[in-house]
Amino acid sequence: MKIVVAPDSFKGSMTSIEASEAIRRGLLEVDQNLDIVTVPMADGGEGTVEALTVILGGEIQMEEVTNPIGRKVEAAFGWIETTKTAVIETAAASGLPLLKDGELDPYRASTYGTGQLVLRALDLGAENVILGLGGSATVDAGSGFFEALGIRFLDEQGKKIQASGGTLGEIKSIDTSGLDSRLADVTFTIASDVTNPLLGKEGAVSVFGPQKGVTEDELPFFESGMEQYAEAVTNQTGNDHRLAEGSGAAGGFGFSLLSYLQPKFKSGFTLISDLSRLESHIKHADFVITGEGKVDTQSLFGKVPVGISRIANTYKVPTIAFAGKIEGDLQAAGEGLSSVLPIVDEPMTLADAMDKGQELLQKAAVRFMTIVQVCNRK
Repeated sequence: MKIVVAPDSFKGSMTSIEASEAIRRGLLEVDQNLDIVTVPMADGGEGTVEALTVILGGEIQMEEVTNPIGRKVEAAFGWIETTKTAVIETAAASGLPLLKDGELDPYRASTYGTGQLVLRALDLGAENVILGLGGSATVDAGSGFFEALGIRFLDEQGKKIQASGGTLGEIKSIDTSGLDSRLADVTFTIASDVTNPLLGKEGAVSVFGPQKGVTEDELPFFESGMEQYAEAVTNQTGNDHRLAEGSGAAGGFGFSLLSYLQPKFKSGFTLISDLSRLESHIKHADFVITGEGKVDTQSLFGKVPVGISRIANTYKVPTIAFAGKIEGDLQAAGEGLSSVLPIVDEPMTLADAMDKGQELLQKAAVRFMTIVQVCNRK
């Protein structure tokens, strides 16, 4: 029997690699003869670096950078020497997980640290950069990222402005003469499932600002700043990407990337599934097992479990999803998950469940495989 194990991370509890191994151990505990293929997954956010680095046969590198509010942190990125490819996720240097309770600060928060990771990749000789945009704590439109790479943002008097979400409205002109020349020889692929434009009711500030600390009263200020910044960039580059799909991703980061690097945008899930040859593994499988921390109606929009089930449905392969928490009726929505199974097996606090995540997931895999064996004996 062939089983493909392809979970996302269980955020705050275990990475997709740890989840894959926990499921594999549980399955083999019941049947040592199983043919198991593990494919750790991600969708462009937290966990993308680890998943893609394993898939592409690279190694994890660490670099000291500044977090969204300027504190020094060690951030991981992937390096694949054979193809001179760096795998970087915004969440590692500029992400929400790096901030403590009460530290969200959309005025100060900057993507500068993510730019520092790209600088390190350039020093290694990078020819390709895969950049995941999920999980940012910023609404600086990627201005901090490009400041780290050499762009100078200037006010009305021509004085340099430190880029952040709160200073976008002060930018009147942009000096790109210092932009790192090595970028011209690098191909950027952006992993993001967000298709929102930069501005307006569906834009970066209105939709994603609140999760980064923007209050309802502050929305007009940040939207105005984003408009001013977009105008300055458009005037400087001669290209207008304000309405482009994905320009609103990661607090407007997508807009600046489109404006200055001409990257290829790809769904995070699609990128990882393609690179891992996930579909070729699934079409010959008897079961697919996936999962994530919470499976809910939001999972219908580009999340890993439903993305996998859609591929598996093509080949009539049943898909089982393990979840720490389940909300809504995904089967009723017609998304093809054969079953969504909780991993918690007794009353416990959220903290305990997250702490025991790998143990609970392994036990859930044991229960599932035991049922499969009983059914096969009939």
